[in-house]
Amino acid sequence: MRRLRTVFMGTPDFAVPCLARLAKISEVAGVVTQPDKPRGRGQKLSPSPVKAFAETHGLAVYQPERVREDAFISKLEQIAPELVVVVAFGQILPQRILDIPPLGCINVHASLLPRYRGAAPMQRCLMAGETKTGVTTMFMDAGLDTGDMLLSEEVTVGPDMTMEELHDTLRDVGAALLEKTIAALIDGTATRTKQDDAASCYAAMLQKETGKIDWEKPAPELHNLVRALDSWPGAYATLDEKTYKIWRTRVVSEAPHGAPGEVVGRTEAGIVVATGRGALEILEIQAPGKKRMKTADYLRGHALPDHSFFA
Repeated sequence: MRRLRTVFMGTPDFAVPCLARLAKISEVAGVVTQPDKPRGRGQKLSPSPVKAFAETHGLAVYQPERVREDAFISKLEQIAPELVVVVAFGQILPQRILDIPPLGCINVHASLLPRYRGAAPMQRCLMAGETKTGVTTMFMDAGLDTGDMLLSEEVTVGPDMTMEELHDTLRDVGAALLEKTIAALIDGTATRTKQDDAASCYAAMLQKETGKIDWEKPAPELHNLVRALDSWPGAYATLDEKTYKIWRTRVVSEAPHGAPGEVVGRTEAGIVVATGRGALEILEIQAPGKKRMKTADYLRGHALPDHSFFA
């Protein structure tokens, strides 16, 4: 396969396998990622996972505050990539950039487009209780994940699959699909398929408030929320005015009746809380100032009486 001159744009861990694969099959003339951000308790400036990988492998790194800046666009024109690959970059590309590479700009998106366009496709997919998702490669246009599709790969979503598990699965699927897509572009077999806008839905960005548990909702819906928000921002509820993170749950089909949010029973693995329909067994919990742990372990050192109420 001919080695194209490419530029890669990406930021989080999800994008790293795609960059690694691209570096093996092409000449990566530049890696564009978000500026370093303060992280951790000390708020020390830290590079993105993509930058860390690029520097380790001797790849040139560019970190524009905004890719719309004339200076950055001029630099990209000087680099003159044949193809730009974008994976979870975090900025929308202007038409001036889209027009630079003769083979176009392609994106690796973590959903089966046109479903779940937007910033949080994996989490929103899990929150909706989908049984399948996947990865789609597409040509980029000026819209938000609206460009013509190239290839896709479907993945089965199990009823208890968490965000971390889905993330790691799609991350690897995406890297393999990227290589297939580039091979098709080079040999001229790539086909473009327009997206059906009527079949689309939007995967809005998550906020910390997204994790607030509403116990009036059905247990399956709350279970999906919990697994979708593992590991950020985490689902949470309050008890005695203290906030607890809820990390792992199981839907209980048969449980004592109670008001939504009421602790109605215990099991070997945790506690059972009534919801608007059915009940939820809390398997992993995180108390204020404590580490995430199995609920059974937490209960050995902390009292949580029956008929307590989560809010």
